[in-house]
Order: sequence, then C-alpha cells, then structure tokens
Amino acid sequence: MNPIISPAYELDKIEMRQMYANTILELAQQNKDIICLEADLMSAIATSHLMTKIPKQIINCGIMEANMIGMASGLALTGKIPYIHTFAQFATRRAFDQLFVSGAYAQLNMKILGSDSGVTAEHNGGTHMAFEDLGLVRLIPNAYVYEASDANQLGFLLRKVAKEHGIHYIRTIRKKAVKLYDEKEIFETGKGKVLREGKDVTLVASGIMVAESLQAAELLQKQGIEATVIDMFTIKPIDKDLLVKYAESTQRIVTAENHNVIGGLGSAVAEVLSEHCPTKMRRIGVKEQFGQVGKVDYLKEHYKLTAKDIEKAVLELM
Repeated sequence: MNPIISPAYELDKIEMRQMYANTILELAQQNKDIICLEADLMSAIATSHLMTKIPKQIINCGIMEANMIGMASGLALTGKIPYIHTFAQFATRRAFDQLFVSGAYAQLNMKILGSDSGVTAEHNGGTHMAFEDLGLVRLIPNAYVYEASDANQLGFLLRKVAKEHGIHYIRTIRKKAVKLYDEKEIFETGKGKVLREGKDVTLVASGIMVAESLQAAELLQKQGIEATVIDMFTIKPIDKDLLVKYAESTQRIVTAENHNVIGGLGSAVAEVLSEHCPTKMRRIGVKEQFGQVGKVDYLKEHYKLTAKDIEKAVLELM
C-alpha cells in the first residue's frame, strides 16, 4: 500500500486551520514574495498571530472577497505569490467573476483556500454552506482543484503549489479531520491514493467522506463484500487511469463527497467512466438541497453522507 494509515480513525492532533497558518508562516519566511490575504477571517483560520511575525506579508482585506481577488491579481502581476483564504462560498460563489477574469483569464498565479466546506460550516448555516464550490472552480480552464482529506495532506499541498504556477483551489474543513497519512506521505497532482484494496466495488471519495468510505468498507466486509477505497484528493485533473483500472476490475463505483452530486467529484468520475469505461455507479452527495444550521453529525445524516448511506448504495449495485 502507498499511504501510511493511522489505526482506528483517530483525529489529527492539529486542526486544519492550524496546519494552514503554520504552513503559511513557514512558506512566507522562506520566500518574501509570498503574501497571505484574508477577508476578515483571520481568527477563523488561525492566522491572527502572523500579523506580528510576517507583518509585511499578510493583508486583512476586510469583508470584500471580490476586491481581495483583485488585490491578489495585482500582486501576482508584480511577481508576488498570493495565498488567499476565505470561506469556500465566498472564495467561489461571491468572487467567481474576479477569479475567472482577473485571475485565470489573465493567466496569473494564485493559491486559494476555501474553508468550512459543505456541512462543516455547521452553525453558519445555509448561506455559508458551500455545496457547489468544486463545480464552479472545475469550470475554470486550466485551474487545479483539490480537496484536502487530513492535515498532513493539506500541509503538503500548500507547499507543493507554492512552486507551481496557475490557479490552485484547495477545499478544506477548519477543524480536526480523521488522520489518514503521516508526515512522510507524498501526494502527486492528478493521482489518487488507494487506501484499501477490494475486488467487489470501488469507493471513490474526497475530504471528510474518505473516512466515511473506510468505515463503509468495514461494514461491507462483514457482509462478505470487499471494497477498494480511493482518496481522490485531486478533483481536477482527475486520475483517469486509476478510475478506469478499478472500474474494469470491480465493475462497480460509488463516489462520496461533501458537495452537490452535480459538478463535483461524482460528476468528474462519471464523465471519465462514461467516455472510457461505462460502469455501474452511484453518487453519494447533496441532492437538490441548500445548506442549513446544524452540527456535522446531524447534517451528515440529513444529507445522507454517512458510512451507512455508502453501504446502502453499494448494496443497490450488487
């Protein structure tokens, strides 16, 4: 197996937001061209203390996300490397035109972190619950789209994209995730990670749904069904070869995402398989619903984003 997986699905010791803040500080101290931009959410993403450590490399732009993208575009034109953070819906829905035209169309270099993704927005409720951000950024030509599954993966991706040109969107949660990888793990853009091998069905997941898929695989094993589990952390470009390989070997695919089933991981996988290897498939995700206030566990149940829902989808395919 390639990844090094922790036992019993323990939570990371570090929150995703702490990993972001720590990694931004590390990168900024190494490279004076890196500039961190925030939209009045510094306390939410744990970057407040960076104001005293890298005062010339961090800007609080206020609650003006579209303007922040414009500022980042200007910085990128001068050779700076902007790292932009806000909640996922503001980074995409609210500032989409600026991201599309000022950033991507101009072929500039930007790194965008969209946090509080999907149901993890919890009590911020429906207006702050992004179920469409992956789909929006996937529409941007030549953009790179990721969903970080744990803290070590997030840190790796943040360091990786610092060396690469273009629009890089990384979707994440803010608090603790299930620990999946150790600090030595390497992640290649466009290459999924096989976390578990099975001959009967393939579960393709991203973000918080990777842990749910691993739990679903255990439920299925008790019924004599062996499931492969893939962490498809790169949504664009997606790992076509890996998808086709496991579609051919297991003949059944279930995708699982904390996102609308339209436009995100499920759509990306279906697009590949429809063209290269038509396969029986089910998509676990949000279907024709907006967000709402609630705790993560309640929202997972409401939107049918649990291991039991994945198990049910697999049984429908068998």
